[in-house]
Amino acid sequence: QVQLVESGGGLVQPGGSLRLSCAVSGITLGFWTMAWFRQAPGKQRELVASITGGDTTMYANSVKGRFAVSKDSAKNTMFLRMDGLKPEDAAVYYCNTHSASFDWGQGTQVTVSS
Repeated sequence: QVQLVESGGGLVQPGGSLRLSCAVSGITLGFWTMAWFRQAPGKQRELVASITGGDTTMYANSVKGRFAVSKDSAKNTMFLRMDGLKPEDAAVYYCNTHSASFDWGQGTQVTVSS
């Protein structure tokens, strides 16, 4: 059974930084294109960033230059470093494969407010 466990969210001031983690069990990260998604209240879930098995990354235009996705294959964990956070980045962040192949985890809440 595949489990996706997100952590690392919190309250941060505009311009601040956070590092999210996604602990994955049941699959081997290196064989999948993994992704971070986010969902703000009243909005659809959107793709934020992805990373292939070969570490090729892709970012939504709204986060390009501010967010960085990476993974530690030995720990089967994916990360999302978020710098220069803006109020519009506030959302619940989720991880999954790029095609959302598995059940969603509980997500981790990111709040950006002064």
